[in-house]
Amino acid sequence: MVRAGEALYEGRAQSRGRVLKIGIVNASSRFSRERGEAVEAWFATNVPDGSVKVVFHPASFGKHGHFGGDDASRARAFVEFANDPRLDAIWFARGGYGSCRIAEAVLPQLTETARKKRYLGYSDAGSLLAGLYRAGFPHVAHGPMASDAVRRDATAWRALNWLKTGDPASWEPSLHDDPRPAAAFNLTILDQLMGTYLEPDLSGHVVMLEEVSEALYRVDRMMFHLTAQPGMRNVAGIRLGRVSDITPNDPEFGLSPEQIVRYWCQRTGIPFLGSADIGHDGDNKVVPFGPR
Repeated sequence: MVRAGEALYEGRAQSRGRVLKIGIVNASSRFSRERGEAVEAWFATNVPDGSVKVVFHPASFGKHGHFGGDDASRARAFVEFANDPRLDAIWFARGGYGSCRIAEAVLPQLTETARKKRYLGYSDAGSLLAGLYRAGFPHVAHGPMASDAVRRDATAWRALNWLKTGDPASWEPSLHDDPRPAAAFNLTILDQLMGTYLEPDLSGHVVMLEEVSEALYRVDRMMFHLTAQPGMRNVAGIRLGRVSDITPNDPEFGLSPEQIVRYWCQRTGIPFLGSADIGHDGDNKVVPFGPR
């Protein structure tokens, strides 16, 4: 049986007539070699004609405490792959924590070759995505990471189709009807970025937020801080993605994630625009940053 996403991808691959080379780098937490082999196996099974080649930077499997290698090795790997003219796109291996530790070092080293590539990830990768977008990189998106490819076929095809062509079928649905520029972040990541050298200009943007593994009082506190930032007061509005795996709150917080976000939007005058189809799950849709 041919899946819709697969058929769409195959048609474009044949028309382009060349191999798409995707570089996978790990800027964050440890990433196992076994998971990398599973990603390679997925592509061998699902794209057997060799029209897509995924290449892991050898440093992706490094170990340094919590991190996938020390800061210098992770930074060097990202710069090498971003500046490599043989690669068409950069795909973040996984999230966790760590990309903010290398962003200041890598951004000044990126060349015009790096600027032409597509960059895809979410969660902790949002720190680098924000920095790239702030620097004027035109093809940056919040969406599935390489480690997600082995969990659900539809997730992998969605990412692959965007990495290849920017395929609108991969987009978060509201983007088809709303012409305003957009951006998407994990709430914790964006909250921590505001006021730093990585803060992007989000004026006039629809900002989509998602979260995982946080207590609701922490979601509320982050929304207080985020909506108080001058850089958020000029956004077009906020959409809320999925807030999943909520940790216990004792006593019960008494508000749902949507009620929390609505409260802070109303209090600060930021329009609440409804839901967004993004989150830490297989249904996570792609949100390209900026105008489409």
